[in-house]
Amino acid sequence: MKIFVNNVLAVAIIIAGIVSGGRASAQTDLDAIMMNKKQFCQGVTYDYSSWDHYWEGTFKRDNENLGTVSTQALMYMPNYGITNNLNVMASVPYVWTKASEGTLHGLEGFQDVSVFVKWRPLVKSFGKNQFSLFAIGGFSTPLSDYVIEFIPMSIGLGSTNVIARGMIDYRRGNFTATGSAAYIGRSNVKLDKDAYYDTELHLTDEVDMPNQTLYQLRTGYRGKYLIAEALLTKVTTLGGYDITKNNGQLYPNLRMNSTTVGASVKYTLKSFTNISVTAGGNYTIAGRNVGQSTMFNAGAFYVFYVGKKAKS
Repeated sequence: MKIFVNNVLAVAIIIAGIVSGGRASAQTDLDAIMMNKKQFCQGVTYDYSSWDHYWEGTFKRDNENLGTVSTQALMYMPNYGITNNLNVMASVPYVWTKASEGTLHGLEGFQDVSVFVKWRPLVKSFGKNQFSLFAIGGFSTPLSDYVIEFIPMSIGLGSTNVIARGMIDYRRGNFTATGSAAYIGRSNVKLDKDAYYDTELHLTDEVDMPNQTLYQLRTGYRGKYLIAEALLTKVTTLGGYDITKNNGQLYPNLRMNSTTVGASVKYTLKSFTNISVTAGGNYTIAGRNVGQSTMFNAGAFYVFYVGKKAKS
């Protein structure tokens, strides 16, 4: 029976906090929104994704032994403004998986905790135009000793990741365009066996995890109460191996590439501006060793000032 990796995990495990480029939330490492000094935001998001077709290498197919594979996640996301131009944020996801057909049982548990620092060193305005530059750094690491050899039911890939991202944001009135590029370094992982075979025999329990890149373009409307953006996200694994018909078991060092399109919306309540709600989704339009997944999400956030309110 062929088994294979869920696209949402393939993207999210890059650095737990970015499960998918289409995730909507208050402020993240992927957007150009900043918290004010001493402002604290916290909230919970719910993600759901599913696929019934996937790319075996570059060949697209289905698998009746799996049916539809779905992944759900609840994530707690706090964010604090150290200054107006320096934020620190984190995420803690609980993930569970399921296959609609066959004998594979889903798994669940806490996945990877992630922490990011987002710095905006430059904001330049002229007329109605504004340019901003951002530098973001972060890491993620597993919160529990979850199984990484039961793909696609595994809730994570088990590596500790370090990410560096550069981002530029352009705004004219309420129109915005944001582009970012990230490099993700991933640590090796260890299996519960002394040898494994991907395309060749490895007489070791250690799997060499290839690093990844992530590029995203987002554009749309950014107003006082409403933010609505379209997203294009491309993830590339710099190495790894392809799924073939001879792979009896899959390992975390797959070459997982994906291109997704999506949208995200955030609305702040006019009558109670401490509360905002979010929604979004994305769809995989191209991939390699990933599922052609459809993902939806929703969340709610509460913002307040810690101590005396600082000048915005």
